[in-house]
Amino acid sequence: MQGVLGVKPYVQSTKDVQSFRVRWKRKFQQDYPLDETSEPNIFGLWTYDAACALAMAVEKVGTANFSFQKTNTSNNISTDLDTIGVSQIGPDLLQSLLSTKFKGLSGDFQIFDGQLHSTAFQIVNVIGKGERGVGFWTPKNGIIRKLSFINTNANTYSTSKNNIGAIVWPGEPTYVPIGWVLPVNEKKLRIGVPVKDGFSEFVKVTWDPNNNNKTQVTGYCIDVFDAVMNSLSYAVPYEYIPFGTPDGKPLGNYNDLIYQVFLKKYDAVVGDTTIVANRSRYVDFTLPYTESGVSMIVPIKDNKSKSAWTFLKPLTWDLWMTSACFFVFIGFVIWVLQHRINEDFRGPPSHHAGTIFWFSFSTMVFAQKERIVSNLARVVMIIWFFVVLILTQSYTASLTSMLTVQQLQPTVTDINELRAKGYYIGYQQGSFVLGFLKRMNFDESKFRIYNSPEELVDLLSKGSANGGIAAAFDEIPYMKLFISQHCSKYTMVQPTYKFDGFGFAFPRGSPMVPDISRAVLNVTEGDQMIKIEKEWFGKTNSCSDDNESSLSSNNISLDSFWSLFLIAGLTSVLALIIVLAKFLHEHRDVVTGEDSISTKIRTLVTLFDEKDLSSHTFRLPDQPYSGSIEPMPAVRASPAVTNFSPRPSTFSTQTNNDIPFSEEQGTSSSEHGGRSSTIPGRQSSQAIAPPVELANSNQERTILPTSTSH
Repeated sequence: MQGVLGVKPYVQSTKDVQSFRVRWKRKFQQDYPLDETSEPNIFGLWTYDAACALAMAVEKVGTANFSFQKTNTSNNISTDLDTIGVSQIGPDLLQSLLSTKFKGLSGDFQIFDGQLHSTAFQIVNVIGKGERGVGFWTPKNGIIRKLSFINTNANTYSTSKNNIGAIVWPGEPTYVPIGWVLPVNEKKLRIGVPVKDGFSEFVKVTWDPNNNNKTQVTGYCIDVFDAVMNSLSYAVPYEYIPFGTPDGKPLGNYNDLIYQVFLKKYDAVVGDTTIVANRSRYVDFTLPYTESGVSMIVPIKDNKSKSAWTFLKPLTWDLWMTSACFFVFIGFVIWVLQHRINEDFRGPPSHHAGTIFWFSFSTMVFAQKERIVSNLARVVMIIWFFVVLILTQSYTASLTSMLTVQQLQPTVTDINELRAKGYYIGYQQGSFVLGFLKRMNFDESKFRIYNSPEELVDLLSKGSANGGIAAAFDEIPYMKLFISQHCSKYTMVQPTYKFDGFGFAFPRGSPMVPDISRAVLNVTEGDQMIKIEKEWFGKTNSCSDDNESSLSSNNISLDSFWSLFLIAGLTSVLALIIVLAKFLHEHRDVVTGEDSISTKIRTLVTLFDEKDLSSHTFRLPDQPYSGSIEPMPAVRASPAVTNFSPRPSTFSTQTNNDIPFSEEQGTSSSEHGGRSSTIPGRQSSQAIAPPVELANSNQERTILPTSTSH
């Protein structure tokens, strides 16, 4: 008990207390002369005060009706307690006792909620067989140094340790110790560690060749545990006990090792022990200190295709179909926008279809020869050129990567494929993964065991058909270590099945588990954990990154371009709406006419197939643009005209059929681009104009006939 701190009810040494102690000793010596005289403790003082309080309460109530009444009991059931009477003034006596207050030997006497409360407690420091007061605690003021300094103000409550006097701690130091230390001559904690052949980076046990009882235990798990124990606020001596024979053979699997803690042969287990549900029934685990989960590892192969259809693989099928549909759609939109105002988009129906497909797909290599004369069409083409540029560049880059870069793909990508095809699979000896594979409904005859990374490489290299395995299941830490050493040949495949990682095992209910769990968090969140990982596993990030980049898919999907197609589509649809709305507005007399719907549709189609002579593309060189849809008025011959060389697409291909005639000279037809004079709801306007002489690019003269106006 040396140096222990404790509390006890405080009794002030008053004259009444001292007088009581003297009378107590005198009475005790008279009644028990042969016994050693004892001092009255706090319970004796409380008893004396309680008797005084009861006497005061009786005096207040009085003894006028101080009688007892026996209770009524049946003849069949009776006890000795039935002979005791019940006081008639009992309730009054109780209320009087509860309201009694006085200054007793133990302090202020008052009953709260049926209990006697102490007004102060003294904090004592045990020294040898005696004690020394170092402070006090009161309900109103908390921890204080001396009772004489008590402040009745409730706002002065304190829990500061500065209000306590100097304390002599265990071992008689005057400084505050960091915690308790087990004596070195006592039994140390026996820490069981697994004995295994492979993956020695985690745990490795080496026996001294000269002394089989002397071992050296190293590894990643050992360094983590040492760091955790060093970070505790108290020292705990321990020693590692290998769970194996001197020749390096294990005495059992990991479940057997965990069970030794339950049998109290070991005080704890440290190593690459995974936290699983069935083991937690026998031990308590600390928080995990590694990543959790079980994953599948498979070989990878070069998937560089030699097929003649390799050029189709850079894009997914949905992107191919979307691109083809948009090429045709954009070609149709441009044809609609240019048909009435551009000679390059006119001609017979078969020519129209060819123009749509030729123009749209020629934009893929920017080889289109047709001019664009409409501003709406230019806006559509600007956006479409941007889409085509991004699409072709991405296709080129992806195809180049497929033909030149090594394409590493896993040989197996799904756990269901392993079950369906009956492939052999592997697991590490002694691991809980065996039970996991059984729960996943694998055929136990298809299991093969490996003990080391070298054996795993040999099994995966042979393959399932040649005495090896198609895939191996193990925990994430093992898989990452294995991949860091063989990242060019093997890879981990999703999904990762959730488990709780590596943890330290202690007996159930061990008080050390919470402290060590908190220490695990401190170590894993600091730089010390990174140093330990680098020491045992090295730098594996570059290898992992290269492997992941090699496994990435080069196929480009619609998800990467849907926003571009959406912008191009909305722009095209908006341009169509504007052009069609303008066309219907110009021919609103047809739309609002009394003809049938089919007649209106045929009339509008016929009108749409005609040239829009009001467009600036069909104006004569010196004729101002009027914006009207009526036929062009006659123009007068001018000497300057003969020296003008118009664009070939505008004038050199025009004939007499392209100019409206009067009824005497003939009626233009839709086949030649002229406007029919018999369209319902339209009056034929005829004008007489003198012949106009124009010069083409070859200085050949063309005589435009005159028309007669009535």
